Amino acid sequence: MVIKPIAKLYNDFPSKFGIPRQSGRITELKSKIIFEKEFRIEEAFRGLDQFSHLWLIWEFSESKKEEWSATVRPPRLGGNKRIGVFATRSPFRPNALGLSCVKLEAIEKDEKQGIVLIVSGADLMNGTPIYDIKPYIPYADCIEAAQGGFAEEHKDYKAEVEIPENLLTMIPEDKRKALIKVLEDDPRPSYKKDIEKAYGFPFADYEIKFTAKENKIIVTDIIKL
Repeated sequence: MVIKPIAKLYNDFPSKFGIPRQSGRITELKSKIIFEKEFRIEEAFRGLDQFSHLWLIWEFSESKKEEWSATVRPPRLGGNKRIGVFATRSPFRPNALGLSCVKLEAIEKDEKQGIVLIVSGADLMNGTPIYDIKPYIPYADCIEAAQGGFAEEHKDYKAEVEIPENLLTMIPEDKRKALIKVLEDDPRPSYKKDIEKAYGFPFADYEIKFTAKENKIIVTDIIKL
C-alpha cells in the first residue's frame, strides 16, 4: 500500500520539545489543518460538521529511524524501564504513524486554501503530515471500562507554574492560557529533571525559558523571535 499526505497541520510548536504528551490534554491549543490541492474538494467534507471530534492519522515526520526497537523507555516511567513498543505511543515504531483525537472547532473556507479545519487539543508539531481524518464516534470509540495500564499512574500529574507578570504580558492574550497549560504538563523528560538545568522551547513566535524546582516550573525569560 502506498499512502501520501492529504494535509498538514499548523500550530505554535515549531519543534518537538514542549508539545503535549497526549492529544486532548490541552484544549486551549488551536491548530489549522490545510489540505493538499488535490483534496480541496468540498464534497469530501460533506457531513463533517455533524461531528464534534476527529481522529487524525499522521506521521512522526521528525522522529524517523532506519531501525525500530521492540522495546522503548517511556519518559513518564523515568526513562529507565523498558516497555514493549506496542504498549506505548513512542514515535520509534515499525511504521512512524501517530493517532490523535482532536476537537473540531470550526470548518472554514479560504479562497486560496479551500476548506480549512480548525481543531483543538492536538499533540502534533507544526507542519506534521496528515494521512487521513476520520470522525470520532462516541458509542463505538468510547469504552467506559477500558484500562489505561501504566499511563493511568501519571494522568493527573500537574506542575505548579510561576510566570512574572511582565513576562506573561509579552504573550498574546489568546495564547497565555495554552502556554500555562503546556508548562503545567511539565515538558521536561521525567528522567532528566535536573534542577540546575535551564530549559527552553519555541512557542508561537517566542522562546520560553524556564528552570524547575521540585514540582514547580519557573519562567525566567520570554524572548520574541
